[in-house]
Amino acid sequence: MMAQIFLAILLVLVCAHATPDLVRVREFGWLDRLLGWWTRSSGDDARPRFAAIWLPLAVFLACVLVQFALAKVMFGLPAFAFAFAVLFYCWGPRDLDADIEAVLKAPDGDRRSGAVQALRPDPAVDTLPLQAAPIVEATFLSALSRWFGVLFWFVLLGPAGALAYRIVQLLARNATFRARIDAEQQAWLERAARVLDWAPAHLAALTLALVSDFDAVLGRWRDYHAAHGQGYFTLDLGFLGAIARAGVEADVVAGDGYATEVDDPLRALEDARTLLRRILVVWLALLALVVLAGWAV
Repeated sequence: MMAQIFLAILLVLVCAHATPDLVRVREFGWLDRLLGWWTRSSGDDARPRFAAIWLPLAVFLACVLVQFALAKVMFGLPAFAFAFAVLFYCWGPRDLDADIEAVLKAPDGDRRSGAVQALRPDPAVDTLPLQAAPIVEATFLSALSRWFGVLFWFVLLGPAGALAYRIVQLLARNATFRARIDAEQQAWLERAARVLDWAPAHLAALTLALVSDFDAVLGRWRDYHAAHGQGYFTLDLGFLGAIARAGVEADVVAGDGYATEVDDPLRALEDARTLLRRILVVWLALLALVVLAGWAV
């Protein structure tokens, strides 16, 4: 099973890089229609207030049933194809590498300022300034929702986990869906999105410490929590942006950069992309070790 998961991840990464045009298949109009139907069909029972909260669970359970139904068919090949399709569908939805490349290769400042807005983890937030610190923070938070969160739950729960994660993220943070959901449900969904992000965010942070300056990253991590006085077991994920800046700054300095280059947004963005790729490679290496260990047993 783990070998199939690992192979599906590799194929998704290759397809995402080799066929960027297929990003158009990641369309969630069906979810908007399903949300409308789900809310209307709730009738006058106890569900209308929490219809949007129950929806991800219903989709998750339906996906689990499909997983189990396909697991024993044709040596598991349909189950593997289903896992690959769901992971590819949930990856992104936008291509992070393409968005970063658009900023780095923008021909002028105006178009660069426009391109950098695609890096925002939440399009509803304020305009992202063309400055090193906010760009690095936004890029890492976008990588959490586009890459690491969906990857973590895919490995843990299979395609059902990846699909449930993506749906919760969309319902909590996409303006199209938030317009259909009342404030109370939005608060619950935002909390659920943070809960689902908590474990992959901390795992990404630990990996960042390994692939970057360990002391700088852990020092910034401690400083962040000390300054906010909330401890480590909270749903405040702002630490990820703080340690991302520490890792990028340390890498720029280690690369014999001048002090002014630490504040260069393009240099910082390029280095952030390098660090994110290192984190992804480490995760894949760990999965490969698990697969090899399973074969050796």
